[in-house]
Amino acid sequence: MNESINKKGGISVDTEHIFPIIKKWLYSEKDIFLREIISNATDAITKLKRLEALGEAQDIGSDFRITVTLDKNARTLSVADNGLGMTEDELQRYICQIALSGALDFIQKYEGEGETGNGIIGHFGLGFYSAFMVSEQVEIVTRSFTGAPAVRWLCDEAGEYEIFPIEDAPRGTTVTMHIAEGEDEYLSAGKIRAMLDKYCAFMPVEIYFTDVDEALKEGEDAAPAPINDTQPLWQRKPSECTPEDYNNFYHKVFGDFRDPLFYIHINADYPLNFKGILYFPRINHEYDSLEGEVKLYYNQVFVADNIKEVIPEYLLMLKGVLDCPELPLNVSRSYLQTNTYVSRVSAHIVKKVADKLNALYNTEREQYEQLWDNIRTFIEYACMRDRKFYDRVKSALLLHLTDDTYATVDDYLADAKEKHENTIYYAADRTAQAQYISLFAAQGIKVALFDRMIDVQFIQTLEQNMNGVKFVRIDADIADALRGEGEAAADPALEALFREVSGNEKLAVKFENLKDARLPAMLNIAEDSRRMEEMMRLYAMSSGTDAGSFPQEMTLIVNAAAPLTARLSALAADADKADTARKMAKQIYMLALLAQRQLRADELQSFLDDSFDLLQSL
Repeated sequence: MNESINKKGGISVDTEHIFPIIKKWLYSEKDIFLREIISNATDAITKLKRLEALGEAQDIGSDFRITVTLDKNARTLSVADNGLGMTEDELQRYICQIALSGALDFIQKYEGEGETGNGIIGHFGLGFYSAFMVSEQVEIVTRSFTGAPAVRWLCDEAGEYEIFPIEDAPRGTTVTMHIAEGEDEYLSAGKIRAMLDKYCAFMPVEIYFTDVDEALKEGEDAAPAPINDTQPLWQRKPSECTPEDYNNFYHKVFGDFRDPLFYIHINADYPLNFKGILYFPRINHEYDSLEGEVKLYYNQVFVADNIKEVIPEYLLMLKGVLDCPELPLNVSRSYLQTNTYVSRVSAHIVKKVADKLNALYNTEREQYEQLWDNIRTFIEYACMRDRKFYDRVKSALLLHLTDDTYATVDDYLADAKEKHENTIYYAADRTAQAQYISLFAAQGIKVALFDRMIDVQFIQTLEQNMNGVKFVRIDADIADALRGEGEAAADPALEALFREVSGNEKLAVKFENLKDARLPAMLNIAEDSRRMEEMMRLYAMSSGTDAGSFPQEMTLIVNAAAPLTARLSALAADADKADTARKMAKQIYMLALLAQRQLRADELQSFLDDSFDLLQSL
């Protein structure tokens, strides 16, 4: 009988096999290698500062820096730091054994002791090996702060390395990458500067860039300046920042010459622990791109653009920076999608945006009204997508009225209680619907302006969330306040005449006594049918299909109290004046149509011809 034998062991990795994988697949973007190497240099300095605070390192000075040097002729790119450096034993453990993280050892030993400050950024393990993505050979020269002898490490792209003792070297580590054939773009000073600007613009240690060719041309007198801002705005307290600081930061980071509408400075403590600044960008009109840009950082190290999992989809128009030290540097989308920390960060951002809007409304109402038309599309969309967001900001939602004043929905309804309770009248086009607006204004009825494509859906969201409140476009119904006294008698002859001149045998004709006696007739389109048509048109636009035609429920309201209507009725009753009555009815109908919408080409030509004929007959 055979007995099973349990065996234990460790998986060994052959560098002959792992190096080609590292070189090709370690990162989706090769440019990230520079971020990784500089992150390691930053770690080395952060660790040394920590040891000094704990009394385990003395006389280390304060001029900490990282120097990136490009030598095109030598085909090298080097990153030097004056951090804690490594002994030969540490070099063997942290560099020669792939994926053994020096940061992990350090954190386990020292985290929580003394002053904390910025955390350790990355991993001096796989991150270091990203250098081989662009290099045929990588060299390390390092000397530990402990005073141990300096060492030199040299490794080729096959993973074969050598270690040499050297006589002397400054404290810290210099990583020199010998750029491989076919990777010449990394010998361009412009390319390196762009990478530094993208990934290292806000790292916590000063970074200097030297292009050997340029240095030779400029001479030794040229004073270098750090390429990064070690104290970015989001690391400062809001009370220490001015509006000018926020605007300048926005211009610098996003290259937008326009000032943002407003900003939100986030400084979340335990348990979330993240910082950031979010901006509402300025757009010219609703058809501008609403795609924002939120940059994700990890302890001031750039991680990615537009991480949609961190910002709710309906707030993606925001621009800004978020520094989330709870996320790993090499973050993956699948990790973000399932991470509870990310979902809590997202929820906190939504709350901060809502709080900012309410604060502006409550304490800076005049400025808020000036901003409203610029942010309205953003806010409406967010309310449509998230009921909780709507509940948070509903008291700060404004209606832009046609007289260019603003009112909240509650204020509008309170003012309208006597004349049109629970009904909000609105216009979709201030110019095209000017006549309707003037009719309502004459009776003291305020009209809201909903003139954007998103408004059709937003109105329905409001009606769903506000029990009993109805939004009615001013050309959809006759408000009670517009009606005069008494019931209007129907006139079958005029009904038939208007159907004839309209070319629509099914045209609904209704007689009303309107207060404005100058107006002989007006066209109304049922709210429900018009909304359906607009929704169909929106769907067609989004799907790229033909919207087709959707029948509208149109009603011609004839003002029985208008003298012109009485005159037309008399003409229609006289057989000898039938042609004149027909022309007058056609003109009245076309004027009503013109007040309701823009005429088609054939309608406009017919209207002009009839107008000229009438003028000649005078």
